[in-house]
Amino acid sequence: MPEKKAEFSGEKVIAEFERLSRDAAAAQREVLRRILAGNAAAEYLQGRGLAGRTDPDSFRACVPLATHADFEPYIARIADGDTSAVLTATPVTAISLSSGTTQGKRKYLLFNDEIFKSAMQTHQTSFAFRNRAFPVEDVKSLQFIYASEQFTTKGGLTATTATTNLYRNKDFITTMRYMQSDSCSPREVLFSPDFTESLYCHLLCGLLFAGEVRTTFERVWEELCTDIRHGVPSPTRVTSPAVRQAVSALLAPNPALADEVASKCRGLVNWYGVMPALWPKAKYVSSITTGSMEHYVKKLRHYAGGLPLVGLDYGATEGMIGANVEPREPPEFTTFAVLPNNAYFEFIPLKSCAAGVDDADPCYTEADPVGLTDVAAGEHYEVVMTTFTGLYRYRLGDVVKVTGFYNSTPKLKVVCRRNLMLSINVDKNSEHDLQLAVGSASKILAAGALEIVDYTSHADVSRDPGHYVVFVELNAEATADQVLQRCCDELDWAFTDPGYVGSRKVSAIGPLELRVLRRGAFQEVLRHYLSLGSAVNQFKLPRCVTQSNSRVLRILAANTMKVFFSAA
Repeated sequence: MPEKKAEFSGEKVIAEFERLSRDAAAAQREVLRRILAGNAAAEYLQGRGLAGRTDPDSFRACVPLATHADFEPYIARIADGDTSAVLTATPVTAISLSSGTTQGKRKYLLFNDEIFKSAMQTHQTSFAFRNRAFPVEDVKSLQFIYASEQFTTKGGLTATTATTNLYRNKDFITTMRYMQSDSCSPREVLFSPDFTESLYCHLLCGLLFAGEVRTTFERVWEELCTDIRHGVPSPTRVTSPAVRQAVSALLAPNPALADEVASKCRGLVNWYGVMPALWPKAKYVSSITTGSMEHYVKKLRHYAGGLPLVGLDYGATEGMIGANVEPREPPEFTTFAVLPNNAYFEFIPLKSCAAGVDDADPCYTEADPVGLTDVAAGEHYEVVMTTFTGLYRYRLGDVVKVTGFYNSTPKLKVVCRRNLMLSINVDKNSEHDLQLAVGSASKILAAGALEIVDYTSHADVSRDPGHYVVFVELNAEATADQVLQRCCDELDWAFTDPGYVGSRKVSAIGPLELRVLRRGAFQEVLRHYLSLGSAVNQFKLPRCVTQSNSRVLRILAANTMKVFFSAA
């Protein structure tokens, strides 16, 4: 007899989260005990003076705060084939690579079965709350997910992005089907070596299953209709043999569907509401909508029409942190409730320091770390993690704001990356400050039907005095330079940090420079990161490009069309 399909119970998942979050402190003590007891023989922990103790106070007293640089030599040994208990006693199954968009250099981190389990638990928790708010049953989902290239380290471990390591796991597809969240696209599409081909096939498969689905499209919709009409994937768009075979198996000539899609596309005004038009049974659109991704919410809302936008989980290459348990909240107010059994969490309290304070970090002063349940609502913190993958008191670099609590576990709003900031003198402007400034300048452009497609910045200290450079790509050519000059002036005025304002008054910082890029410039930046092995769904455009990221700076310089200096 055929094996009976296991049924996913969202209510059981929610009940388990309720149990954990009611006594998050106890869950944290148990997680730390498991990590330290299981890895007591790890070289990194030897000589720290723990002597078998696994309580939080002893751990904090004996093990120092650390950054990736502290773990890098240990991870390098593991990648080169050292199979001893270097950082963990549990087997390392792969190496996860960060995107490298922050500092222009990819970080190596460890991957094992524990991180897969925590990722799936976080995903199931978010899905359960999402499905309670927007019920779906036995449907397919249009998932724009992409694997990245893989290589083998000297020690024989597969190295790729953390998301690809998840997709590679034999239990990933089973788990997604168990959650009744099966993708429209066959697995081969996800692992296509060509992002453009993969995206095209995701769209094609999504249209084929439009009846079940509860920006590139604008350029390829006619070709997609041709494929559907004739039942054959485009020979120029879909060239990988495995992908072509998998997609061809789904296709059959369907002129009626092709006509329907074409009619709907021609009836749209500026592509508003394209998602519900083509996928009328869609219940919501889920995406990363916080931090540096918040800039895209306006455009996503335009395409989504009246469909709710739902923020996804909060995680990093280092590990998963929280789930969105309030999916009805607008993207701008998305928060993440920490899953207290994912890792052992600490939080470094951060206070904005006054201008002129001599501190290692020009943006914040910090106090001693506090535990998960000791944080205070309304305060800002840097996240610290101790994980099942050999990271001990690891400074993640994310700045979060505690907005409240779900039972006893905190709800976090992602603010920015701590080490991404514009700073020249005593000024301190984070990527969030930059986002606000760009938002203010966008209002001037909106009057002329212009919008900022994307943006980044750089603190130029190649000459004295140094000055801020803001790079923008617009949706159309701006013919009136006076509008762009006003936009430049507004950007300069919008940075209200006292250190910046004071430095500008005494000419310790020069006038802000606005560079308008040709259309497609940031796609070139994306292609650069893809050439380094990054996955598309892991890519985050760096909002502040450092001098060490010289290749990106050269791409931006080569694509500059107009330059303006602030007269503010």
